[in-house]
Amino acid sequence: MSFLTLVDVTKAYGDVAVVEGFNLSVEQGEFVSLLGPSGCGKTTTLQMVAGFVDVSRGQITLGGRDITHATPNSRGLGIVFQSYALFPHMSVWDNVSFGLEMRQVPRQQRQERVDAALGLVGLSKLAQRYPRELSGGQRQRVALARALVIEPPVLLLDEPLSNLDAKLREDMQFELRQIQRKVGTTTVMVTHDQTEALSISDRVVVMQAGRITQVDAPFKLYEHPRTRFISGFVGKANLVPMGTGGALASLRPEKLRFVPAGAGQVDGEVRERFFLGSQWLYRVDSALGELVVVCPNDGTPRLDEGARCGLAWPDDALRPLANEARTA
Repeated sequence: MSFLTLVDVTKAYGDVAVVEGFNLSVEQGEFVSLLGPSGCGKTTTLQMVAGFVDVSRGQITLGGRDITHATPNSRGLGIVFQSYALFPHMSVWDNVSFGLEMRQVPRQQRQERVDAALGLVGLSKLAQRYPRELSGGQRQRVALARALVIEPPVLLLDEPLSNLDAKLREDMQFELRQIQRKVGTTTVMVTHDQTEALSISDRVVVMQAGRITQVDAPFKLYEHPRTRFISGFVGKANLVPMGTGGALASLRPEKLRFVPAGAGQVDGEVRERFFLGSQWLYRVDSALGELVVVCPNDGTPRLDEGARCGLAWPDDALRPLANEARTA
């Protein structure tokens, strides 16, 4: 039996459903990300699990217990908010200790658990500092320690890295995953960042307009998107026609390679070229429309804008797309 289960969970405001017919089973110890654009219902779903938003219809169970209408504090979940929500007048140690105090955990046990949590996130030496004296990454670690110290059955993360700069965000993605694996806490994260979801999740739930469109392991989700929306939202994709029936297929930019004109599936002309550090990105005009090509910066001579070229790709790189059905 799954550890956390959502069955036909729906949230409606009047006649408008912001989440509809949401079904998901999360195994104990699993890291699942809810991924989608702004307004797709992912944060509302997380808030229903947390108990901050009432469920209009459906059921949420945790460890076999129905928590659909349980109060937030009775669920015992650990939550890290986008803003971290630290108490500015409390030290790092006191911020992390707060949840244990509310649960009336004895002082000695509290001391041991807070010290262990701060050690886990690498903040033992900053225990007496205040949030204003910390960097964004350090504040994020305090929030994570505060959520984990209560030993929650489920950790809920609401865009936890969105306030960090790009380099720190990338570093924290892997640190977050390492910590989660070490403690083994079942984790559900909300994010709109595709790279973040793909890099650290066991499974990714793609949402669109309040519904699940696909649930898969990151590699399968990227390599086999079901719909046009998913292929374009999860990474970059070229949409090319298949056969005579008007069906479309997704073709990832890194699957294409340049060959001499006439030697590939289609010829084209380089319209634009962009340097991305580890990669070159080309926009190529072709009989199939504009195609995006991504090549590694491995020393291979680059093509100039205006150059004629051929484009080739493996037959199995074409991924047929279903109609925009919104069912997982």
